[in-house]
Amino acid sequence: MMDSALTTNPITGSLHRPPQGMTALSLMKKPPSESDFERYSSSTGGGDGHNLMEKYAQENLNIHTRGLLRKKVPVIDMISWTKDPIRKPMLATLDKSVKNQACELFRLVQIYMSDRKPKPGMTLNSVGLDIVTMCYNTLGLRDELFVQICRQTTENHKRDSLRRGWELLAICLAFFPPSDKFGPYLAGYIARHCDPAYCAMFPDVSKWPIHIQVAHYAGVCIKRLERTTVNAKRQRLKKPTLEEIDLARLHIFRASMFGGTIEEIMALQRDRYPHRRLPWVQTTLSEEVLRLQGTNTEGIFRVPADFDEVHQLKQVVDQWEVGDCGDAHVAAALLKLWYRELYEPLIPDSLYQAAINAHDDPIQAVALVNKLPEINRLVLSYLIRFLQYFAQPDIVTATKMDASNLAMVMAPNCLRCTSDDPRIIYENTRKEMAFIRTLIQHLDTTFMEGVV
Repeated sequence: MMDSALTTNPITGSLHRPPQGMTALSLMKKPPSESDFERYSSSTGGGDGHNLMEKYAQENLNIHTRGLLRKKVPVIDMISWTKDPIRKPMLATLDKSVKNQACELFRLVQIYMSDRKPKPGMTLNSVGLDIVTMCYNTLGLRDELFVQICRQTTENHKRDSLRRGWELLAICLAFFPPSDKFGPYLAGYIARHCDPAYCAMFPDVSKWPIHIQVAHYAGVCIKRLERTTVNAKRQRLKKPTLEEIDLARLHIFRASMFGGTIEEIMALQRDRYPHRRLPWVQTTLSEEVLRLQGTNTEGIFRVPADFDEVHQLKQVVDQWEVGDCGDAHVAAALLKLWYRELYEPLIPDSLYQAAINAHDDPIQAVALVNKLPEINRLVLSYLIRFLQYFAQPDIVTATKMDASNLAMVMAPNCLRCTSDDPRIIYENTRKEMAFIRTLIQHLDTTFMEGVV
């Protein structure tokens, strides 16, 4: 049996966009009725996104046949929901591994979307993990998967199936992007269903019809598509886990404090901490390192922490709790991870080269900090003040982490080389460390006293 999550959250509505008469404002006044749904559903067409996908299909899809006479399946049917299995890949390919796995992949997609009965022992997360892992191991399967999901979320009148299809798309986009060739088509398909007005006006979208839910899912998908595409060159060190699949789904409706921009993180805490000037997660983890005697811990910030413990603490912190962490290395590792996972580094790409040029010039380095966006300046200054505390001689005696060592472990979390040239990356690594060391030694952070 699949877990209970597969049968919860009943929804109503339609896949397509609402007619002009049904604005987000009018929907906010009262929940759309079933008659609204019928009127809305019948009055909308495929739109440009549908035409774009059909164009891609005509140029790239395999020729599928059906019936005793083996007649060709029309393209429009090839990109519309089906209850049947497929007997060959959706995309024309010479890759044998894709040919061998595509049909099984489609079966798993149907199981996740509740269009096919699961095997005993399967859960929502385990099926999601199987799908993501298959595409993690075989890059050629990724476009095949995205085309399959687009098909199963087109002309799909089974509401729970439709919701799960969009959920699966959002989960997969949290781990990997499509190819450069298919990317624009997928972006067009998603954008066709995205309506920022819905996302802003209906935070509790689970109580609203499917077009509002799909608009929310599409908004999440667009953001994840953009970010996984940008971060595609950052290789994952470990294969996806069940916990990561679960988090990728949960974060569709509950944004994470990890992996976003600083502005997004500040927006997340605005209701809880309206007067804070710094991210709660940054100050909380920094204070945890101190509480756990990080100033007396040899190799703090350098010695690796247990991966599972760091992941566990991350889940707790992401729920605005501190937990009962007992290891300074774990808190320090998570703090570094938070800086490293920021979607945009503390030193923006636009100022990266200037930072490299100022790596050994205190005046230029300090001047660059003052050019940062205000929130970046505050967050970076808090970090440097924190590192300056650890760089005091009496603390260095215990930790064996002087300004140079602290800069070495923190620089990769604050600056990201904008070049793909290995030689430039290697040369800049030393300059990145020197830039952070220069700030530790020369940046006046007294103005951060009492700032939280």
